[in-house]
Amino acid sequence: MKFLRTIRFDQSDEHVFDVAAVDNEWALPGGFEFAGITADRLTGKVRQAFANGFLGVPSFGRSTFAATAEISEAEHDRVVDMLARHFVDRLGAPSTDDAREAALGETRFVIDLCAENPINTVFTLRRVLDDGEIREEFRIIAPPSKPLHARVWDVIEDDA
Repeated sequence: MKFLRTIRFDQSDEHVFDVAAVDNEWALPGGFEFAGITADRLTGKVRQAFANGFLGVPSFGRSTFAATAEISEAEHDRVVDMLARHFVDRLGAPSTDDAREAALGETRFVIDLCAENPINTVFTLRRVLDDGEIREEFRIIAPPSKPLHARVWDVIEDDA
């Protein structure tokens, strides 16, 4: 099955987020971390994480870009376990069972999001607060079907 992985094109995530996700870790939209946030709290790096940040697992840092990749059942289960623990430890989930169910819902969403997109499809995220409701929009950058580079020179044997 397919899932999202964080991807870095440069080091800008280190500067725009309080905690940057590690390159090539599993990723989710992670909008749940902003539940109940108000517009007055959306400033600086919090605003950047809210507006454009995918959530990396296990770092729980943010990434501007994520790309589709293959995930095994074992890795998926590991993501669910880490996310459930995060829900209990950091977000106050009432029980491990409730947290696990919520984590499964979050990972199912990502699996559905990735299902029809080829491996290496790059995703961006735009999140807005609209009358107290969080709305997310995903954009995709499809991988090229042909190589982007043309051969500009050849090595030929010298007949001398």
